[in-house]
Amino acid sequence: MTDKKELTIYGVHAIEEALQNGKLIQKLIVAKGNRHGALDELMNKARKAGAVIQLVPREAAIFPTHKNHQGVVAHIAPVEYYELETLLPQLFEKGVDPFLIVLDRITDVRNFGAIARTALCCGAHAIVIAQSGSVSVTDDAIKASAGALLQLPVCRERNLKTTMELLNQSGIKTVGMTEKANKELPFADLSGPLALVMGSEKDGLSNDVLRRCSLLVKIPMAATFDSLNVSVAAGVAMYEYVRQQITQ
Repeated sequence: MTDKKELTIYGVHAIEEALQNGKLIQKLIVAKGNRHGALDELMNKARKAGAVIQLVPREAAIFPTHKNHQGVVAHIAPVEYYELETLLPQLFEKGVDPFLIVLDRITDVRNFGAIARTALCCGAHAIVIAQSGSVSVTDDAIKASAGALLQLPVCRERNLKTTMELLNQSGIKTVGMTEKANKELPFADLSGPLALVMGSEKDGLSNDVLRRCSLLVKIPMAATFDSLNVSVAAGVAMYEYVRQQITQ
């Protein structure tokens, strides 16, 4: 694992998730006068885990007005991004078929968080993003994912074009979700090692990624409409994958 990024996370629930998932809380900062049962319990857990507890005025700059911080902030140890080239052999050695979610230029943290949350529920082994032109694992993304991004490996790759080639060469079926496809999702074979590839909110899959997908699939729609939100489309595709695993 490489490319460490230190995080600040906000709110009781997000910090509770971090603690439950074994993340090292280095410091817990609490607004003075902001005491209630849930927060007292959180402070006790953080203190037992070795965190430094600091009380500061609620108007302190550490509590930005644009975030729902609930008067509590935590500095946690750096997030570690995984390397796909290392992760894939580990999965194959365990005898499992890798199930990956590749995000091509997704920029909205809420979509990223929602996709991560569903991916964790569906048993995905990792999410793959690009180093540039893409979301990353931030405090907002963690909050949007309800803590899923603290449990699910995220591979941050330098070049998705090269990443797609690695996946194809590794025997992983790369399924691009696009309204340009002829095959509809329920009729696509999603068995075996698989990567679902989702395109950007604005214009879908980039040409470089589209050309390297081994299969293109679309979601059938009853109404004539532009497209689904990418997190909704990803959820539909992931649960079709789960359905096929159950019925095989």
